[in-house]
Parts: sequence; structure tokens; C-alpha cells
Amino acid sequence: MTTSTPRVGFAGLGTMGAFMATTLAAAGFVTTVWNRTPGKEASAVAAGARYEPRLAALAENDVIVLCVTDSPQVQEILDVLSPNLRAGTVILDCSTTSPLRAQEFATALAAQGVGFVDAPVSGGSEGARLGTLSIMVGGDDDHVATVTPMLQAMGKTITHLGPVGAGQWAKAINQVVLAGTYLAVAEGVTLGLKAGLDVAKVVDAISGGAASSWVLQQRSGRMIDNDYPLGFKIALHRKDLGIALSLAEAVEAPLAVTQLAAAYEDQLIADDHGDDDNSALARIVRAAAGLPH
Repeated sequence: MTTSTPRVGFAGLGTMGAFMATTLAAAGFVTTVWNRTPGKEASAVAAGARYEPRLAALAENDVIVLCVTDSPQVQEILDVLSPNLRAGTVILDCSTTSPLRAQEFATALAAQGVGFVDAPVSGGSEGARLGTLSIMVGGDDDHVATVTPMLQAMGKTITHLGPVGAGQWAKAINQVVLAGTYLAVAEGVTLGLKAGLDVAKVVDAISGGAASSWVLQQRSGRMIDNDYPLGFKIALHRKDLGIALSLAEAVEAPLAVTQLAAAYEDQLIADDHGDDDNSALARIVRAAAGLPH
């Protein structure tokens, strides 16, 4: 590892990744970016990054950030990078995967002298754009120390929770809590609409009390308007709930609310709403109440 500013590579320029790569470039890291589908690199390049069409070339960097859909995509990228990775390189995986797979990735890379840190993020596209993400981190102390400057550029709340896999466990818990919160806010909004109230004023009133949450403040307006522009896709949240439910089954932790949310999301995906923002869970609640959905 160099003692100067690490050279950073970034793979995965989706809804979150494009903003995160742009933030890293703007923060002064010499960032090389790659994406499976070209054409999503403009903002990162404008901020100072260099687009690299060859994934294997990212192995030349000191830190390589991954932000892709799931563990199969992480594995595909590592399969390409691994032959050229140098000892001392650290993989910083901001994807949401199973903690068990994160541990497998780390073990395989350790044989090459390559570090692995799992650091899934929360905060939606807004947090990625503003650099205010909450980042849940798992990994060895030395590897986490190496990537901390990058984490601080991308996030506001960075918590090192333990060894590799701990970050992914925390992200699963995050998605479980969000599932229940989205459903609760959707039900509250729907109840207010059915009562004929000015629900925006109701939200203002209860946001100052114990019911306040990020979902209430940032997503209730979408539920009121029945309009769900993308922040985080229903389909991706359903993938994350699948991970959480599998983990819960393994440790015998019942998650009744999460199972309900997963069933609602299955219905929304079947109805071609998988690309809606996660707040579109309100569609199901509104429909049951006879409201437009």
C-alpha cells in the first residue's frame, strides 16, 4: 500500500454507485471507474475520475470499491480482478450481500494477501449524492483503517462493527427495520387520508415526537401523492429482505412484519412496480383502503 493518497478504483455505477464514485472523485481521490454497461460514468468523470472500459485494469489500484447488486456480481468481479491483484490491496465492498458470502470472499482474497472490508450503505440516492450515507463496516482493523478516508468521504455515520460479515449483518437488520417503518408510515398516511385530514400537516405534527423517522420525513409525501420516483428500488429491497429472512431462519428469529413486507413487495414486483421507490409499499395499503394506487 502506498503512503500517499491511495489510488481508488470503483466498480458499479448504478443508482447509488454513480453518486458514490462521483463523491470520491470530488474528494480528491484519483478514481478509476468501471461499469458493466457503459454510459453511466459521466458525473464521476466530470468530477475528475477516469473511465476504464477494462474491468481487469482496476486491479492496478490500491483500494477497489464495489457497489453492485448481489453476491453473484461481486464474485464475477473478483474472478476477473483476482489474477492481477497485488498483496496489500483492499477490496471495499459496499454492495449488500450475505455476511456468509462476505466471509468467503475475504478468506479467498486473504490467500493472496488482499484485504476485504464489507461496508454496505444506507441512506438512499440522496445520501449517496450528498455524501451522508450511513455505512456499516466489517473487517480487520488494519484494512478498515486503510479505507476509512474513502468511507468518510461517502458517509456521515461510519461504524466498525466487528470482523468481516458484521457490516452485512447490520445491513440486514437495517432493511428489516425499514420494512416495518415503511409499512407503518404507509398505514398512518392511509388512515389520515381516509379520515379526510391534511396529512402533510399531520406528518409535520408527529415528526416532532416519538413517531419521527427518516421514512416519515422523507417518504410520506410520496405516499400522500401516490407518486414514487426512484430512491431505492422495491426489487432491490426485496432481494435484501430475502437475505435477512434466510439469516433469521438460520438463527431461529421470527420476523413476522418482514415476511409481510416481503409478500407485499412480491405482489408489487408481479404488478410491474419493482422499479418504483421502496415507498411504493404504500400502493398495497392504499389499495386495501380503496384509494388510488
